[in-house]
Order: sequence, then C-alpha cells, then structure tokens
Amino acid sequence: MSAIAGIILKASNSYANWHVKQMIKAIAHRGHYDENYWSNYKNTVHFGQRQLAVIPQNTNGTHQTYNNNRYQLVCDGEIYNYIEIKSFLQNKGFKFYTQNHAEVILAAYEFWKERCLQHFDGVFSFAIWDEKDETLFAARDRFGQKPFYYYEDEEHFVFGSEMKALWAIGVDKIIDKKMLFNYITLGHVQNCIDKEQTFFEGVYSLPPSHHLTYKPASDKVSKINRYWSINKELKIDIGIADAIDKFTELFSKSVTRQYRTGAVAGACLSGGLDSCSIAAILHDAVKKDSKGNPVLKTFTSVFPGFEKDESPYIGIFNKSFATDNLQVHSTVNDLIDDFEKLCFHQEEPFPSTGIFSQYKVFESAKKQDVKILFDGHGADEILAGYPGYIHWYLQEVISRHRLGSTRKERLAFKNNGQQFIWDFKNFMAAFLPSHAAMGLEKREYLKTIHHPFISPEFLRLMKGREWEGIHKPIVTKLNDILYFSTCEMGLEQLLRFTDRNSMAHGIQARLPFLNHELVEFIFSLPSPYKMHEGWTKFLLRKAMDKKLPDEIVWRKDKVGFDTPQINWMQDSRLQEYIHASKQKLVTFGILSKKILDNKVVALPVTSRNNYDWRYLCAAQII
Repeated sequence: MSAIAGIILKASNSYANWHVKQMIKAIAHRGHYDENYWSNYKNTVHFGQRQLAVIPQNTNGTHQTYNNNRYQLVCDGEIYNYIEIKSFLQNKGFKFYTQNHAEVILAAYEFWKERCLQHFDGVFSFAIWDEKDETLFAARDRFGQKPFYYYEDEEHFVFGSEMKALWAIGVDKIIDKKMLFNYITLGHVQNCIDKEQTFFEGVYSLPPSHHLTYKPASDKVSKINRYWSINKELKIDIGIADAIDKFTELFSKSVTRQYRTGAVAGACLSGGLDSCSIAAILHDAVKKDSKGNPVLKTFTSVFPGFEKDESPYIGIFNKSFATDNLQVHSTVNDLIDDFEKLCFHQEEPFPSTGIFSQYKVFESAKKQDVKILFDGHGADEILAGYPGYIHWYLQEVISRHRLGSTRKERLAFKNNGQQFIWDFKNFMAAFLPSHAAMGLEKREYLKTIHHPFISPEFLRLMKGREWEGIHKPIVTKLNDILYFSTCEMGLEQLLRFTDRNSMAHGIQARLPFLNHELVEFIFSLPSPYKMHEGWTKFLLRKAMDKKLPDEIVWRKDKVGFDTPQINWMQDSRLQEYIHASKQKLVTFGILSKKILDNKVVALPVTSRNNYDWRYLCAAQII
C-alpha cells in the first residue's frame, strides 16, 4: 500500500514537483519506506509516491517505469493474482526484472490496455501516464477498498490517496452543505446517486469499478467509465451441496491467495461467523508457513461488563484454534483523547463509535509489529447477514405467492430470536415494490426538512436540493437489496473507514470475502441459499459447519464493531465535547440556538437517530 499523488498540467511548471512533495508529506502515514518522484521532460506531469511494503523484496507499489520510459505508474494497493498474470505475460514474451506488483500492472496495461482491469484480483488505485499519447489513465478496484481523490480545473488535474493531499497545495476546503445536511438529518456519509461526490466541493472520488482518462492537450474534462458490475439477475442451476463446495473452494482460495507474503499477518477476530471463518482458514496457512514461529495473531475489541462483549465467543474459538489473541479494551477517555486524530485520518464524518473501536484494533496490531490484518467486511452485504434483510427476503417469498413458505420462514426467524418488522405494509410492499421505494424516499425527505434543530437559514440554503442524495431501490427480490448494499450504499463507506484506520497505523487490510469471483458466484445463487429456515448467511453457516464450533456457526445474535456507546455518551467530559460541537454548529448557522437547551441523548451504535454523535462529527469538518 502507498501514498500516491500527482499533478498534470497543460503548461510547463517545474515547481509542481515541489507541490507533489508537499502532497506526499501530508499523507506520509500511508507509507513508511521508499519515497519516489518523477517529472516528464516537459515538466507537465509530476508523480509522487511513498511506499508501504510488507517485506523489502516484495514491494507492492513502488513508482515504476516501463517500455523505455513510455509509461510511468504510481499505485496504491496490491494485485493478489500477480503470479498468475506474470506467468501468462511471460509466455507472451514479456520480461520481468523485479518482484514488484507495479511491474506486472504496467505489463498488463501494455498488453491489454484498459481491459487489464478485468484480469486483476486485488485492491488498488493507480495512475499511469502514457508519455507517447500524453494521456493519464487511472483506475480504482471493484469495491473501492483503495481511495482515489481528484480535483480538476482549466489548468490542471490533481489526484491523491486522501483529500488532505489536495488541501496541502491549496485546493479549497469548502463544505458541501447538502452532504452535511444529509449527514446530520439522515446519517448518510455518501451520496449513493452520485458516487463522485464528497463532503467538500470540487473534490471528487473516483467511484469503485471505474477508470478515468484525461488528456491535458484536450479542452475536455476527464472521462470516467465503468469496467465491472455484478449481474444480479443471473441465476445458475446448482444444488445446495455443490454450491457449498464451490463456495468453500472460492473462499479458501481467496484467503490463501491474499496470504502469499511471508510478512507477519494477523486477523481481526470477533466472536462472529465472518471473522472466525477467515481466522480458521488463515490459522492453518500461518501454521504451515511459520516454521516454528508463533501461531496466528488475532485482535479483539472487548468491553467487560457490556452486554455485547465478545469475550466468551473468543474463548470458544480459541479452544479449537490456538491463536495469540490480544484483547483491546477501549474507554471513553481513549475516545476523547484520540477523537481529533481519528477525525484527521477519516477526513469525512462517520456514523458511530464503532469506527473508533476498529481504529484501536489497528493501533494494537501496529504495536505487535503486524503488517497485514485480515477482516470480514463484505460478508454481511453479499450473504445477507444483517437482520434488516429479513423482511426483504420474506417479501420476495410472499411475492411468489408462497404463503405457506412465508409463514414457515417468519416463524423460524422468530424462533431464532431475530428482530425484524413484518406487518401489512410489508405485505403491500411485496406486490407494489415501486410504491414502497417511493414511500421510503418520501419518508427520508420529510425527515430532512422536519429536523427540529436545523436552522431556518440553513434549510433555506437547501432550496431546490432537498431530494439530492435520497434514493431507495425497487426491491423485488433479496438480490436487489444486497446489490444496493454492496454496490450503491453501505459497503463502500465501511471500506473507507477501514482504509483510513489501517493506513493511519501502516497496516495492510485484507478482505477475503470481496474476491470478485466469489461475490459473482454468491449473487448467482437462489435467495434460500442465503436466508433459510430462520438463518441469515445460510450458505456460510453450512460451509463452516463442523469446521468451527457450533456455538459460533449457529450463533443467533449479530454484534459487529459494537461499543458501549450509551455509557460513553453519558460521560460528562464527552457531553461537554458534544455541547461545544453544538455551539460551533450554531455559530456557523447550521443548527438553531434551541439545540443548546437540549440534553445529550445517549443512543447505541446501531440507532438511526444518533443526532448528538453526528453533531460531534460534523463540527470537526467545518
């Protein structure tokens, strides 16, 4: 992984190289090793990179040149199947002189051009300058694990791994008021309709699964195209037993392929099915590769006395798989002390203290000299792991006129203690899905304009923009809502939090559930393979049955990165912090003065009305 930055100009400017150095300096935490800079002979293109390598001989993102200096590359990320691609290209006559992934990326681009993206299994954001054609080509991985931000005007195109790289050279830091408005009122941290939009005007994010081209000699702005998408309508004919075998093969391949390096690797470990599944497979791989070294290092966020503390399940896991488990106990004092630092790294607001819990886990991994940390992000979105998906699944079943099956499934979910809403409105939504989507959109719209503490002046600024960023999908089947969560709104924001938290501590995060072949396969399966007989993530449970303890495989509650947020928000120091944030938002004309008379309402991480937490975060970016 790396810090990357670049400036492409329409006129020569030798000082731009110095500006690139300032950009890299602003995001130097993303790389702790070699620093490289390059400028073309015209001084119109300037690249910079600071590298984070897990081991020196397998650097995965160094600045690279290719084909007699025709191509120049800066890359943040890693191609997990670089060995397979390298072997293929060698058979086509390509010569390789290093073990760098960057050299493989450039050779693949030379051979396939933009179609090289179809062949990559990995996480990446990179930029390639073609000196012959005087064209910039940039791309971002399929799910958006690695970031790519850019700014362009009539004179230049500027990009960087984080927005603070752009701000370091004078790009204006102007809040997008509608994004802030939607965050405060709805909790949205991204615009699912316009994936390029950020919380800052003029600063854009290259969407996942997209590539960008820019020709400075042209008067046209950059052009963005999508190179990959999930076909949520595709269905394959496969029995459950064969589906389990295929899933197990793809999942195991993803874990082991991502653990090809000899660097010290660890895993985030909760007592949930996702992280335990990864740790179980990784445990065997580490044991084989370690040659007598300590067993797999795992990291768990624990909160003794908290009703959702994961410690008991970690103990169950470790009875079957001996890991070197380090338990991270964060407190409200830690939150207060580290909050501004956390906001600095995140750059944009986040929904709850769960992000801080993850931040402290990565911090602990750094102290243990762990270079790579595996995590289970993506499993809930692709395998229907959230309880909130249950009613969508039931609506699909009943829309197929299977009343008996609907009753059976509803009863099974209730017997498993799952919390979900099912009433007459859900019945109607099953047969009128477009009306249901419009109704949900209207509910969000009303929630924004009737927020009791938004100042009238700020609300007037939203005139004509009230519906921006408000969108609900038309759901006729479970795959529709899973696609929305995976590709439109939900997963990408989690990946942003993970990237910033991992890079803040110089850790490479790896997410095996987000192998694109695995995701495509899961989306092609029938809904009952994902939700069945009262169980979420049915396919994963069946695949891990007898491989993990039953208490974990058939666990009924869902926790995730939960924290004792209610208790924390009742702490007097944090309440003072929140009150000061409210005062700041009042001063800037965002909230009305009457908010200052209201006491802090302490709510759990999962609450949709975490307004006081949002006030705290919002005040940090203005």
